[in-house]
This record gives sequence, structure tokens and C-alpha cells, in this order.
Amino acid sequence: MAEFATVAEYVASLPAGQQEIAGRLLPVVEEAFGAGAMFHGHPVWKVGGNPVVLVKAYGRYVTFGFWKGQRIGDASGRLEAGAREMASVKLHSPADVDAELFRGWLERAAALEG
Repeated sequence: MAEFATVAEYVASLPAGQQEIAGRLLPVVEEAFGAGAMFHGHPVWKVGGNPVVLVKAYGRYVTFGFWKGQRIGDASGRLEAGAREMASVKLHSPADVDAELFRGWLERAAALEG
């Protein structure tokens, strides 16, 4: 697996469909958290040194996840619980990016960090 110094390099390495997903998703995340950084091979956004949000591409989808995602509260039912407190959503196409819904998640994730 290649290592990338920047989020832009990571996104540029993705297949076209995943680049489109990232192109819709990243501006929403960056609006809430500013610029992300590479952490464990994928883009992550931190607050006070604590990882809060992640974006990670897999073969058929892009994961948009939260370290404390199970505490966010998701009436839509789209966030799937993961290990510990994590939760994420799998984005298979650019149409899966719901900016309004995701902004709410991001606001609540930031609030959890105090």
C-alpha cells in the first residue's frame, strides 16, 4: 500500500468514482473541521489531538466515519455501529453524500470533543 503525505495525494490516487465521492464529501468535512491530515494511511480530522472523523476508501466504497459515532445520535439510521464507540457510513456513489445530514453529524461530533 502506498503512503501519501497529503489528503490531496490520497484522493488523487483513488479511482474516478471514489474521487467524485471525495470531491463531494471533503468540502463538507473541511467546512466543519478545516484541513485534514494523513493518519494510519487515510485522511483524518482531529480536535485537540484526538481523532474525530475519518475518510477511507475500500474497493467498492468510501467509508465516512466517526471515532465517537455511536454517541452522535442518528435518526436517519445510516450510521452503522463499529468497534468501541465508532460508527460509519459506506458511500458507494456521489449521490450517497448527503451534505445536510453529514453537517449535523459533524456538528455533533465536534460538540462531543468539547
